[in-house]
Amino acid sequence: MSKIILITGAAKGIGRGIVEELVKDENNIIVINYNTSKIQAEQMMQKYKTRVDIYKADVSKRNEVKEMINYIINKFGKIDVLINNAGISCEKLFQDTTDEEWNKVINTNLYSVFCLCQEVFPSMLNRKNGCIINISSVYGTNGGSFAVAYSASKAGVDGITKALAKELGPSGIRVNSIAPGYINTDMNNNLTSEDMEEVKKMLQIKKIGEAIDIAKCVKWLIDDEYTTGQIIRIDGGWNI
Repeated sequence: MSKIILITGAAKGIGRGIVEELVKDENNIIVINYNTSKIQAEQMMQKYKTRVDIYKADVSKRNEVKEMINYIINKFGKIDVLINNAGISCEKLFQDTTDEEWNKVINTNLYSVFCLCQEVFPSMLNRKNGCIINISSVYGTNGGSFAVAYSASKAGVDGITKALAKELGPSGIRVNSIAPGYINTDMNNNLTSEDMEEVKKMLQIKKIGEAIDIAKCVKWLIDDEYTTGQIIRIDGGWNI
């Protein structure tokens, strides 16, 4: 029986890498959520045909999240796996961060997780089975200079992960978080080659991670039946 997987922010970066790994399993049907990356989402649908579906929604808005979940349930009858991957950053000095910037980061990175988990929960509860994977960040535990809003949002995601794992575990729903370190995606395009070399010096493995490194962990968490409430760092040994 097909496993229905919803991945938010899945047209680029880590989300795209997760799609490309999970679509290898012919039992998976993946719904790619996107907001502004329409071209990339359509390209993936053309590539994978009936193996994927795409849906435009701003996950920071409850009404759009609700409409997306209703669309998926009406079309496929269920959602087996929710991967909360959508996220944005804001690299600014703390004192220069505006209310608008703070709210945009918190709403996109944290409030969206709250909304999506609430809207998906009934489908999983009815079957006493489900898997929720939140893509967090090492900044959720370490914090990051010039990234207070982003760090706060990811710390909140980790808090949701641990609390929901306790609350939903008796209903057969597993909730985990993956906390990537530096990954080679568009989000880090602002780093110069010199910056990247400095980053590598902090890592025990001495190289920048790739989206596939996160995707492999996602696949394992979907297949595993006993892991819940964990914050799994995939960061090349940063900050051991």
